[in-house]
Amino acid sequence: MHNLKTVFLMALLTVIFIVFGGIIAGESGLIMAFAFAMAINFIAYWKSDTIAMKMTKSRPLTEEEAPNLHKIIANLSKDAGLPKPKVYVTPGDQPNAFATGRNPKNAAIALTEGIIKLLDKDELEGVIAHELSHIKNRDTLISTLAAVMAGALAFLSRIGRFRMIFGGRRGRSGGAAALIQLLAIIFAPLAAMIIKMAISRSREYKADATAAGITGNPDGLASALRKMESHAKNSPMQVNEATSHMFIVNPLSREGMAKLFSTHPPIEERVEALNKLK
Repeated sequence: MHNLKTVFLMALLTVIFIVFGGIIAGESGLIMAFAFAMAINFIAYWKSDTIAMKMTKSRPLTEEEAPNLHKIIANLSKDAGLPKPKVYVTPGDQPNAFATGRNPKNAAIALTEGIIKLLDKDELEGVIAHELSHIKNRDTLISTLAAVMAGALAFLSRIGRFRMIFGGRRGRSGGAAALIQLLAIIFAPLAAMIIKMAISRSREYKADATAAGITGNPDGLASALRKMESHAKNSPMQVNEATSHMFIVNPLSREGMAKLFSTHPPIEERVEALNKLK
C-alpha cells in the first residue's frame, strides 16, 4: 500500500511538472520537462538522502562527536523495529529536524545544531521518534521528491518569465495562448506549494501518533513542538524554501500568505491530538 501511494504521488508530480513545462515553453518545453521529470524521479529515488542533505547543507555527525545522541537514536530505532539511520547535523540555531531516504534500510535523520543544544532528553526522544515514524511510514522518499520537484517548478517559472521578457512573442501564439502561458508562470510556484501542503499535513499527524507509540510519552513530543515553534517564530531558518515541508516544524517565517499556505498543520492542533493519546 505504501509503495502504491508513493508511485501514485510520484506520477502525479511528474504529470504536473510536464504539463507546466509544455504550457510555459511549448513543445520543446514539454519534451524537456518530460526528460527532466524522469531524471528527477530516478535520481530522487536512488539519491534522496544525499539530495536532501546537500539542499540543507547538512553534514554527517559521527558517534565520537555525539555518543549520547547516537545511543538515543539506536535505542529508539530498535523500539520502532527499524535499522539505525545515518545521522546528520544541520547548521543553524533554530531547533528542528527532518528525515530522508528511499526506505528504512537507506534512511537518514538530520538534527539542527539548535535542537541538540535546546531540548531535554524526553523532548529529543519525541522528535527523533517522530522522524523515525516518517521512515517507518515511508514518507521520506516522496517528501524529498516533492522538495526537488517544487524547486524544479519554481525554476521552470523563472525560465518562463525570462523567455517572456527577452524572447518576445515569437511563433504563432495568439493572445489567449500568451495569457495561458503567463498564468502558468504565475501559478507554477503556487502549484509547488500546494503539492507540498498536500503531502505534508496529514503525514505530520500520523508521524506524531506513531512517535507517541514508540516512546510511550506523548508529553515529550508535545513539549518539544511548543518549544520549537516558539524559537521558529523568532528566528526563521536560512534554508531552501523547497525543503521546508521536510522539517518537523516549519523553519520559515509564517506571516501573511506564508501562514495561509503553510506546509505544516498548526502546532496547537498537533499538541491537542497528542494530548488525546494519553
